[in-house]
Amino acid sequence: MSAFTWPPDTAGACAPAGSPAGSPAGALEAAVRAAARATSGEQIPAAVLVPLLLADSEGDTRVVLTRRRSDLRRHAGEISFPGGRRDDEDESLQHTALREAEEEIGLRREQVSVIGHLPPTSTFATNYVIHPFVATLSEGVAWRVSAREVDAVLELTLSDVRAGRTTTQIQRRGITFTTDAFIVEDHVIWGATARIIQDLLDRLSGGGPGGGALALTSS
Repeated sequence: MSAFTWPPDTAGACAPAGSPAGSPAGALEAAVRAAARATSGEQIPAAVLVPLLLADSEGDTRVVLTRRRSDLRRHAGEISFPGGRRDDEDESLQHTALREAEEEIGLRREQVSVIGHLPPTSTFATNYVIHPFVATLSEGVAWRVSAREVDAVLELTLSDVRAGRTTTQIQRRGITFTTDAFIVEDHVIWGATARIIQDLLDRLSGGGPGGGALALTSS
């Protein structure tokens, strides 16, 4: 089986961040800042973690993604990497990526090794600039999914993802358009996530079906 999913564990779901940014007042302040950035044209900094499960016994490395809940106001049901907007309390964008991964899927920062980052990519509708940080981890991680945001965790082999490169039609807000995408089984990956994956695959060289060395910018 090429894709593995973990449904939310509501009993052990990650709690929202216990910082002012997670409070109603903090959320309002963040919304005001985001609106100001959008008005001025300034891009909103964000970061995602691109977790790679090291090659399994069959020699294939897996990439870890999340499927967002279908009832969310933004990006409902879409497949993405764990991540989000940088909070004022975050020391760096790498800290943002690690914090969000822990909040969304229970991946603690001591369980990962950040090996570098990919070029940033921008979102067109929401005006974010996303900084992807690539990290490796070993087998045996027990996902603890945030039922507030995430429907499931996906583990997709890099060979299946590479083979799923295609173009497809997507419908959003009543508009149908054609876009580059990766389709693995019934999972459709498009938008900024697809661009990050393409950057990742472009930097893989040699090796077996899971790819070889990564040409990354040091973190």
